[in-house]
Amino acid sequence: MGTPITAVEVMTIQATLPAPVIFGAWVMHHREFALVKVSAGDGPAGYAYTLTRDGAVAEQIRKTIARIYVGTDVEDREKTYTLAWRRSLASHAAGIGLRALSIVDLACWDLAARRQERSIADLLGGRTAAMPATAIIGYPPGTMGPAETGAQTAELYARGWRRFKAPTGGSAERSAARLRAARAAAPDAWLGMDAAWVYDDVASAADFVNSIPDVGLGWFEDVFPPGDAGKLRALRDRTNVPICQGDEQGGIYYPEALILARAVDVVRIDLTCMGGITGSRRIIDEVLAAGLAFAPHMFPHVHAQVLAAWGFTDAPIEWGIPFTGVHPMDDPLPQPVIGEGGRMAPFPDAPGFGHLVDADWVRSQPHDDPDGILRDL
Repeated sequence: MGTPITAVEVMTIQATLPAPVIFGAWVMHHREFALVKVSAGDGPAGYAYTLTRDGAVAEQIRKTIARIYVGTDVEDREKTYTLAWRRSLASHAAGIGLRALSIVDLACWDLAARRQERSIADLLGGRTAAMPATAIIGYPPGTMGPAETGAQTAELYARGWRRFKAPTGGSAERSAARLRAARAAAPDAWLGMDAAWVYDDVASAADFVNSIPDVGLGWFEDVFPPGDAGKLRALRDRTNVPICQGDEQGGIYYPEALILARAVDVVRIDLTCMGGITGSRRIIDEVLAAGLAFAPHMFPHVHAQVLAAWGFTDAPIEWGIPFTGVHPMDDPLPQPVIGEGGRMAPFPDAPGFGHLVDADWVRSQPHDDPDGILRDL
């Protein structure tokens, strides 16, 4: 006899930030997350969360996705994902709909693993492993100047970190100074930059990245707003710094457009918005078949376990510095133990994704919980 899903519930959390995050016209006063709970009778529930990016993720789950999943067998989760995807391709093939479907899929995998008292890595036929860890430095970017960024990097370097990534710091001069301060503090570390889509033209982006050869950038990430692979290719032709793109994307023609245009060196992946476990493996396979590299976007407690299970133990796992505003939902969760070569220790075996939600922290933030998810956390 199967195990039917009895409920798919969702709540939103508006995580407070120590200061607004300002990337040009993109100004974040909070980070909003959608948290999904999938239940199957009286047994343990499965959970997953994603950034909403202020989109109607919860509404899409309640309106369309939940009613497709309720009554289906937990063990048929891949079949149900495909059904939900095809049932409303106009909504679920990309954007908010795919983001919503992705976290429901992750919660179903978490549910299946917890019901069998297996870790998610074990359920996927693999195991966790030591993996490279990247510290996201320089937050909040509007208030952390070059000296503070250098001091933060130095402290982390002394604790064993060997990979760092900083976002744009506003002006080109300030961004360059922050990167140079980080490089001075970590002379032999990998150092990347997230441009956070602030550039509009190829010339200004190329002028900036080519003006800082002394920094030795590992990659120049998310330079232009999504949707113009040709512009990325033009930038790639004008610099020797690797180009990396793909945060918050996925869906229709992803990563095909980037691959066909030969626009990037590294494709970003994010299981929480690009198809969960069921749908995202296709992206990785396409990237590798094209001879390109991939790297995951945040959500370390999900990506480290899934990617290690799939055998990608050299994929760099990103971590926000707790309580700096990078990724607040992760801040109260288990943090990495950094060992030799800047690699994080494997996560300990635990059912599902392990400790994925800190209920006390969620209760401390503004939230909307019409289904009463917090009652059982």
